[in-house]
Amino acid sequence: MVPGPPPALSPTFSPPSSSPPPVWSRDFGLFFVARAVARLGDAILPVALAAGLLQHGYGAGAVGLAMAATAAAFAGLVVFGGVIADRFDTRKLMIGSDLVRLGTQSVLAVLFFTDHVVLWEVCAIGFANGVAGAVFQPGVASTVPRLATDIQGANGAIRIAESAAQLVGPALAGVLVGLSSPGGVFVAHAATYAVSALCLLLLRLPPAPVRVATGRAGAVFKADLVEGWREFRARTWLWGVIAVWCLYMIAVWGPTVPLVATEVVQRHGAGAYGLINSALGAGTVVGGFLALRLRPRRMLRAGAASLFLFAGFPATVGAGLGVPAMAAGAAVAGAGMSFWGVMWATSVQTQVAPDVLNRIHAYDVAGSLAMMPVGQALAGPAALALGADHVLLGAGVMSLIVPVALLSVPAIRDLVRVDGTKVRGPEEIPARTERAERVRCGEGERAP
Repeated sequence: MVPGPPPALSPTFSPPSSSPPPVWSRDFGLFFVARAVARLGDAILPVALAAGLLQHGYGAGAVGLAMAATAAAFAGLVVFGGVIADRFDTRKLMIGSDLVRLGTQSVLAVLFFTDHVVLWEVCAIGFANGVAGAVFQPGVASTVPRLATDIQGANGAIRIAESAAQLVGPALAGVLVGLSSPGGVFVAHAATYAVSALCLLLLRLPPAPVRVATGRAGAVFKADLVEGWREFRARTWLWGVIAVWCLYMIAVWGPTVPLVATEVVQRHGAGAYGLINSALGAGTVVGGFLALRLRPRRMLRAGAASLFLFAGFPATVGAGLGVPAMAAGAAVAGAGMSFWGVMWATSVQTQVAPDVLNRIHAYDVAGSLAMMPVGQALAGPAALALGADHVLLGAGVMSLIVPVALLSVPAIRDLVRVDGTKVRGPEEIPARTERAERVRCGEGERAP
C-alpha cells in the first residue's frame, strides 16, 4: 500500500497553440546535433579508457571494471531517473546531467595529464557518469514528440546520426590518442557534453503536462514509481517485448559481442574486426534510412520481422566464413537492428501518455539492459564448454527464435500505429474513449 495520496495530473492542460513541424525545425536540429555529439562521445570513451589504463600499467580487467561502474550505476538508477523526469523539467535535467559529466570527464582528463591514475578514482568518476546518464536518458523519449509530429521520421533521423557517430567515434579516438594522449581524448569527450548541453540550452520546447504533487516527498516519489510500474505492466505489448528482449540479451547479443571480437581477431586480425564493426555501423545507417521511408501500419510486426536479419552476424562468424561474408552479415544485421529500434522507440513514444512516458521509457531501458551483463558473463564459460563457434551458431538460431516469439504475441504483432493521433491507454484503448472516460470521472483531458 502506497503511503499518502498518489500524485495527480492538473485538472486541465492546454496544448501549445501551434503543433510542432513534421520533423525538421531549428529546435529539432539542435536536439539532433545534441544526440549525435553525445553518441560520438559514447563511442570515444571505451577507446580512451582502454588506451589510458593500459598505458598506466592496468590490464583488461581494469578497463572492464571502469566501464562496468558506469553501466551498473546507469542500469540500477535509470528507473528512478524516470520518476524524476516525469516530475521536473526534462530539459533542465538533461542540461544538468551534461554539465555534471562535463565536470567529471574534465577531472579525468586532468588525472591522465598529470599521470595520477588510480583505478578506484576512475571507477568513482565512471559511477558518477552513470548516475548522470540515468537522470538524462528518460527525458530523451518525451522530448522527441514535443519537437516533431512525424515521430517515426524524427526517430529515424536521430538513429542515422547516432549510427554515424558510433561508426566514426572509435576511429576518431584512435587518431586523437596517436596525436596527443589519452588525456587529450578525455578533453574531447568532455567537450561533447559541453556541445550537447549548449544545444539543449538553446531548445525552445512547448510546455509539458503539469503534474501537481500532493503529500510528503517520499510518499509522492514512491507513488510515482508504483504508478510507472503499473502503467508498464498494464500494456502487454510493452512488457511482452521486454521479456523477450531479456532472452535476446542472454542468448544473442550478450555472447555475440565478446565472442565475435575474440574469434575474428584470433583468426583474421584486428584489422578484419575493425572492418566488420564498420560494416555493422554502416548497416545501422542504412536501417535508419529505411525507417525514414517505410511506414508500416503495424510497426512492431515489421520491426520484429527485421530482427530475422540479425542471424547472419553471429552465424557467419560461427560458421568460419571469410571476412567479406562476415562483413556482409554484420551489415545486414545492423540494418535489421536499426529498423527495429526506430519502430520500437516510435511505438513507445506514441502509444504511451505523456505524463508517464519518461517512467515507461526508464523501465524499458532498465529491462532491456538488465540481462546483457548476464549474457556477456556466460559467453566465456559457454565457449569453453561448447566451443565459441557453436555458441555463435546457437546465437544465430536464437536470432530466428526471438522474432518468432515476438510475433507469436497478439498484443505485439497486432499493435496499430497511432502517431499523429491521441495516445492510447493500456491495451490499446482508443484515445477518444480514454479521454471521454477521464472527463466523465472528473480528471480532465490528457495532453495530446
